[in-house]
Amino acid sequence: MLSLHAIPDAFTKSECDLIVATISDAPTDEALLVGRNKDHNLRKAELVWTDNVIGMEWVMERLIELVRSSNRDRFGFDLREFSESPQVAIYKSSDSGHFAWHSDIGGGRASGKRKLTLVLQLSGADTYEGGNLEIMPGAQILTASRAQGDVSVFPSFTLHQVTPVKSGIRYSMTVWAHGPAFR
Repeated sequence: MLSLHAIPDAFTKSECDLIVATISDAPTDEALLVGRNKDHNLRKAELVWTDNVIGMEWVMERLIELVRSSNRDRFGFDLREFSESPQVAIYKSSDSGHFAWHSDIGGGRASGKRKLTLVLQLSGADTYEGGNLEIMPGAQILTASRAQGDVSVFPSFTLHQVTPVKSGIRYSMTVWAHGPAFR
C-alpha cells in the first residue's frame, strides 16, 4: 500500500536552522485562501515561497534528490517536474496555527498534477506543542516524525493535516513533484 515514506536525518539541525534564518526576513503570505474565500477554519499559517529567497538554491537540489530516491524506492510514479516553489509554513501558537484535513490535489494551476508531497521538519520537536503532521492513507492515522531534519514523503492525494499548535512555532517546508494527472 502506498502510504508514508519516512527519511530520517535528511537535513542536519544546522541546515534546518540555516533555512529558518534565511527565510526570516522574507515576506510572508497569510495562508487563508481557499478558492477565493478566506477560511480560518481550514488553515492558519504564514507562508514563505522560497524560489525568490537568495541562498536557498542548495535546499531545492537536496529536495529534488530526496523525492527522486523516494519515488524510485517506494512509489514509482511518473514524475516530470517541480513546477511550484517550495513553501515554508510557519504555524504559530499565538494564531492557533493549523491546517485541517485536506489533500494536495484539487483546484489551482498546478495542484491537479501534483503526484508526491514532501514535508521537511524544520523545527526541533521540543520547541512547540501540538502541530503534528498526520497522514491518513487508509483507515488509520499516521503521525509523521517530529524530529528536526526528518522528511516525510507521501502521495499528494493522501489526506493529511497539521493539528493546532498549542505553544511555540512549527516551521516546515513542503515541495510537490508533478507529473501527468492521475487517471
